[in-house]
Amino acid sequence: MQGVTVVDHPLVQHKLTIMRDKETSTASFRRLLREISVLLCYEVTRDLELTTRTIETPVTRMEAPTLEGKKLVFASVLRAGNGLLDGMLELVPAARVAHIGLYRDHETLQAVEYFFKAPSDLENRLTIVVDPMLATANSAVAAVDKLKARGATSLRFLCLLAAPEGLERFCRAHPDVPVYTASIDERLNELGYIVPGLGDAGDRMYGTK
Repeated sequence: MQGVTVVDHPLVQHKLTIMRDKETSTASFRRLLREISVLLCYEVTRDLELTTRTIETPVTRMEAPTLEGKKLVFASVLRAGNGLLDGMLELVPAARVAHIGLYRDHETLQAVEYFFKAPSDLENRLTIVVDPMLATANSAVAAVDKLKARGATSLRFLCLLAAPEGLERFCRAHPDVPVYTASIDERLNELGYIVPGLGDAGDRMYGTK
């Protein structure tokens, strides 16, 4: 699918398999989510623009590569997005953070917003939206809608798992926003959950039901 990158690195796939296992503990799930988020962050930032600056090494002076432009923004779709956010901030500790509070109405499957907080100058920054699951895509579309309304013009969406139905809807709503995921699963079930999936990422991460 155009605009969609599947991160098929062996370490990503191995960790994802352990996370899918229903016997994996809350502590292990949380740790693996942090670890896999670092690997996914590496991929989603692979083509960031570089410039150079003059530095002095212990041996000589050189023109060394450094990131160009303003700091990144990581936009976490609460609450499960924070599981990816923590690991990504380990890799890019200077990134700005936006929080988008959305929950899925279990009857309509529509996204309901309850919180939004973001840096004021999104138009000048690359914003990476993070949410472990792209299922119906209702929350993902709503999150990107909100960020664009705030001024964001350069966005990417990062998730662990995506359903074909969700990908189709998201790419139709936001064809300008590339999607990075560790897996495109088979389908959605009648309750709007990804199959085979890994269950509710937020519940498994926090030990709730």
